[in-house]
Amino acid sequence: MSEKHDRGAPTRDGKHEGQHTAGAFDIRNFIGALLGLYGIILLVMGIFGDQSLDKTGGVNANLYAGIALVVVSAFFVVWARIKPIVVPEHVEPPDDDPVRPAPKRRPSGH
Repeated sequence: MSEKHDRGAPTRDGKHEGQHTAGAFDIRNFIGALLGLYGIILLVMGIFGDQSLDKTGGVNANLYAGIALVVVSAFFVVWARIKPIVVPEHVEPPDDDPVRPAPKRRPSGH
């Protein structure tokens, strides 16, 4: 006897059965990667670079901004992993735009 699952219902292991997710193309992954890269650069500059404490009132601004960016980056990546975007199975293709300079689709049946 086979079990039938609802389309959006997760299985016992928490994953969606038979559904495709955005994966690496999820915008949250790109945002997390960019913020993480900038955060790591600021962390390195805050630790090893000229700290210029007299300009910032005695605070190592690069270090603290780098830590904050790495934390926000981790939030975005974890968010994308915990709640992935599910891509619908069937999406209607857009109609041909007569003013768009692109190849036109051929009518089906030929």
